[in-house]
Amino acid sequence: MLCRIIVALLLLALGGCSAVRLGYNQAPELAYWWLDGYVDFDEVQTLRTREGLRRWFDWHRRTQLPDYAQLLARAQVEVLGDATPDQACRWWDRLRERADLALGEAMPHAAEVLPLLGTAQIRHVERRQAKSNDEFRREYLDDDPARRLQANVDRAVDRAELLYGRLDDAQRERVARLVAGSPFDAELWQGERRARQQEALMLLRRVITEKPGRDATIAMLRVYADHLTRSPREEYRRYQQKLTQYNCAFAATLHNMTTPAQRLTLVGKLKGWEGDLRVLASDAP
Repeated sequence: MLCRIIVALLLLALGGCSAVRLGYNQAPELAYWWLDGYVDFDEVQTLRTREGLRRWFDWHRRTQLPDYAQLLARAQVEVLGDATPDQACRWWDRLRERADLALGEAMPHAAEVLPLLGTAQIRHVERRQAKSNDEFRREYLDDDPARRLQANVDRAVDRAELLYGRLDDAQRERVARLVAGSPFDAELWQGERRARQQEALMLLRRVITEKPGRDATIAMLRVYADHLTRSPREEYRRYQQKLTQYNCAFAATLHNMTTPAQRLTLVGKLKGWEGDLRVLASDAP
């Protein structure tokens, strides 16, 4: 759950100009309600969770947003030229490092709340996981292979157009071919998601029943976070590496087929997001 919140925050930082400021300022409340939807907090847990989120967002606004802004400023220069797969992978590594840092900062706050949960709340988490799995199946596992492929193409085009503006027909066709050649495997991903869900439930049950203490709980959370980024299953690790390499090449190919005008569109968006993050950082307590 924590990892999904961190990733959502990083995506929020790359969302869209004034929406970034509005969304980020509301993020502590939105994050609380998202977590509550999974856990169904009682009154004491609510107070602890809200306080933990407040402290985490204070830290994030003060220390991370200036760093994100510098990263966006650097990107504005690089995106004017062509890209290589290695460059794309380096950018992915930078984003992942920042996500890992933010997740690590959240763990002490989580370690204060998790021992307060009860067995009924674990059942609530299980039901929410089942709902999430149903949503995943509807989005990624259409029984018709053609519809499934088209949905993947549509998602890729939408993400590209978020950055570069509208793609022309030739660019859309190239994206469709790249998506068709991707090693992305929704069934394999679904299996990994379920494995990590079960690991999360085991962690919760152990913390609730054994009450191992703050430091031990944080250590358990770190192991779980490591498994989210580097699966303990060798088959899935090989798949992750293959998919990452392909996606880096995909990103570089997409960028290199954009026009100068589309790259300037991207620069303008990056500059707007950078400005928003600097304004938000200046409001840090």
